[in-house]
Amino acid sequence: MSRIGKKPVELTSGVSASLSGQTIEVKGPKGTLSFTATDDVTITIDDNLVKVDPRGKSKRARQQWGMSRTRIQNLVTGVTTGFKKELEIQGVGYRAQMQGNTLKLNLGYSHDVDYVAPEGVTITAPKQTEIVVEGADAQAVGEVAAQIRDWRRPEPYKGKGIRYKGEFIFRKEGKKK
Repeated sequence: MSRIGKKPVELTSGVSASLSGQTIEVKGPKGTLSFTATDDVTITIDDNLVKVDPRGKSKRARQQWGMSRTRIQNLVTGVTTGFKKELEIQGVGYRAQMQGNTLKLNLGYSHDVDYVAPEGVTITAPKQTEIVVEGADAQAVGEVAAQIRDWRRPEPYKGKGIRYKGEFIFRKEGKKK
């Protein structure tokens, strides 16, 4: 039994959900998000609760059960509070700044890296060494943060690069003479 799947998703005030077939659409103050579940689960909406139940006892149905419930919970969280990922830049001369909708990164390459924010995701740079990615869609926010981090991943010898805030980088000892 899925401990996560058994719990119903509660729709907070100001949030409404509609179901058409296997697609659930959630509307809230920060926009509208939708998710299409597989045929392995059944979604029902009762009052302010959304329940997900597996169809059958197959392994795939049990896997989809908890995952579908979590995705629906993320829709509700996204349209109410939104999601946020914070990145830190460490390294001499490494910095970031916003110019309109474009994030300009100076990461030690011979050229600046320009990253255009996709629709539905907001990128801000409160300091030269901090980047904040915000949006209603958890997957989109995580994907944008991962793409920005990929431009200069943190390396284990000096710790330079772009890392998630609070991320621990295992440091290695360099060569000895």
